[in-house]
Amino acid sequence: MVARLVIAAPSSGAGKTTVATGLMAAFAGRGLAVSPHKVGPDYIDPGYHALATGRPGRNLDAFMCGTDLVAPLLAHGAAGADLAVVEGVMGLFDGASGQGELASTAQVAKLLRAPVVLVVDASSQSRSVAALVHGFASWDPEVRIGGVILNKVATDRHEQLLREALGGSGVPVLGVLRRAPAAATPSRHLGLVPVAERQAAAVEAVAAQAEQVRAGCDLDALLALARSAPPLSAPAWSPEASADHAGARPVVAVAGGAAFTFSYAEHPELLAAAGAEVVPFDPLRDEELPEGTRGLVIGGGFPEVYGAELSANERLRKAVAELARSGAPVAAECAGLLYLARSLDGRPMCGVLDADARMTERLTLGYRDAVALGDSPLAAAGTRMRGHEFHRTVLEPGAGPSPAWGLRQPEPRVEGFTRGGVHASYLHTHWAAVPGTARRFVEHCAP
Repeated sequence: MVARLVIAAPSSGAGKTTVATGLMAAFAGRGLAVSPHKVGPDYIDPGYHALATGRPGRNLDAFMCGTDLVAPLLAHGAAGADLAVVEGVMGLFDGASGQGELASTAQVAKLLRAPVVLVVDASSQSRSVAALVHGFASWDPEVRIGGVILNKVATDRHEQLLREALGGSGVPVLGVLRRAPAAATPSRHLGLVPVAERQAAAVEAVAAQAEQVRAGCDLDALLALARSAPPLSAPAWSPEASADHAGARPVVAVAGGAAFTFSYAEHPELLAAAGAEVVPFDPLRDEELPEGTRGLVIGGGFPEVYGAELSANERLRKAVAELARSGAPVAAECAGLLYLARSLDGRPMCGVLDADARMTERLTLGYRDAVALGDSPLAAAGTRMRGHEFHRTVLEPGAGPSPAWGLRQPEPRVEGFTRGGVHASYLHTHWAAVPGTARRFVEHCAP
């Protein structure tokens, strides 16, 4: 199994993404093949990871995919790599609400038998840092804290005080980082601004993060720590395991571009393994669907930011509506759901669904247990899947006469739309958890 590190923190906002991305880019700059991973359902951080490494950013989510798939998914993504760097989520021990350690960074680190590097925001403390690090290092003896990186350190004197405090902790200081405005990444209502929306600036930010890490971290010690991870006997996950196809390869169009950046790397792999010819397109630029499109996948993103441009592309909106009316399989999640609606913030969308969407100030966020309430190209009735909601929009009505899912938490409700070949929902799902999902979708695309 590849050398590996988990980058964690006591809480959100400590600088995990800056440090993890900087480490990825710094090690890649040394000529190492670095496999980037992110704990949890986040889509945005993996975009920066991909920019840093030149490899797809991949998610490791013990809730959505199950604990048994965490190590195999890492092995799949890290094939041919020298090093895997895994960025954690929230605080080290924070997981799915009310479910103990499930889906926490700590749980993933244990499943991967990977050493953890704790990123600590030291901006408002000195000697207390030792108590903080001691608490995290001793809380769960199965989690190995292999070192600490002190972030947002103010001065040389501040650094000296921090190092003195940690001198007897048994946890080595592997890096000290000052504030670096050039390495900062702007945020918006759902997190960082995706790479696709700020490509040139993102390249500069990642380069600055790499330089900050090179200057402030002991890369040799971090690499030695990664290589100290014990063997992990986990067979690599393979999309081919669910493949059973022959004959013509139906074209499945997959929305991308700046408006639709939320997609798991395994989904197109699963579609291709199931027999599809996967063709990306950009609803902001392309006025037609790819030639020969037999199925359509529209993932998440920020359609509310690009509502005017999406609405202005009337030719493509009509093409999507015609494809849906023909009964072709259409799978839409979150942003895709909004794009299929009649309108978004008063602007015309595709009109596939008899519903109107609008932005609100209220954030809907959390893991969900779901059951398919009827047959669709994505799932047979009764299929159980786990997913994640993350949006500030509402849809009126919130579900169609034939809702897609029955959800069990935070309270029982129905959600989404199925009609003809359309399956549209706010729920983000990871198809690797139910391998037959992609095969079922592709089979429905056959002429």
